[in-house]
Amino acid sequence: MEGHVDTVPGVSDDPVLVSERGGVLAVTLNRPAKLNAINLAVSQALDEATWRFGDREDLRVMVITGAGRYFCAGLDISDEGQEQRRAFEGDPDTAIAARRKYRQRHHVLHDEMESIEKPIILAAQGPCLGLGLEMAASCDFRFCTPSAHFGLPEVGRLGVIAGSGGISRVTRLVGPHWSKWISMAGRNVDAETAVRIGLVHEIYPDDEFMARVLAFADELVQVPADALGVAKLTIDLCTAEDREKTRHVERLGVASLGGNRRRPSSADLPRRPG
Repeated sequence: MEGHVDTVPGVSDDPVLVSERGGVLAVTLNRPAKLNAINLAVSQALDEATWRFGDREDLRVMVITGAGRYFCAGLDISDEGQEQRRAFEGDPDTAIAARRKYRQRHHVLHDEMESIEKPIILAAQGPCLGLGLEMAASCDFRFCTPSAHFGLPEVGRLGVIAGSGGISRVTRLVGPHWSKWISMAGRNVDAETAVRIGLVHEIYPDDEFMARVLAFADELVQVPADALGVAKLTIDLCTAEDREKTRHVERLGVASLGGNRRRPSSADLPRRPG
């Protein structure tokens, strides 16, 4: 991308790459070897990028995408994710407290993304699962490639719910019928289904994916900022009935499921194709 560049894809080892071009802030999850699973470093970098976007008037649109074949495999539950593991293993009381703290961090991030009166675009160039889908649901526009799929595997794999706004936001987007299919039944939905049920706006071919996404972002940059902000605020207010109650229910659910959790095994991690 032309313009101000903080980090360069393919060169930096930073877990999140951030660049600016013509009013667009581009944020790339950069842990392809870990399928862009979200650990503490990624979470902190996303916080910083989101606050930058909200604070600066010259940044008009934010685009979030991923490096490699996955957009995001969800929460990092590997040995590198020490805080995450404390939230799902060990003494029940300690685990519940850690889970509340960890989920609260993502609640704050997703709520901030949703409250900024500027458009945020999610560009899923590959599968978008768990915490990745929770983040996607807090964005204003979602695009994907034909190979992308979407899911919330927490109930079946970990014995907990997607408690960082995932269930409430996904339900608001696709309704209870499909939300139960995705969360309770743990079923992934492919790109075409995601468009059909309202989870994704459009599918773009792989070879022109980011070009099409950035072209859309450039179109939004040309729209008066105040009009975009008021439109976003108004639309969200129209769909906000009992939103705070749903957040409290999610937090209650996360805290109360400590006895159902199980330690994830290698079989729970995304598999590389044969």
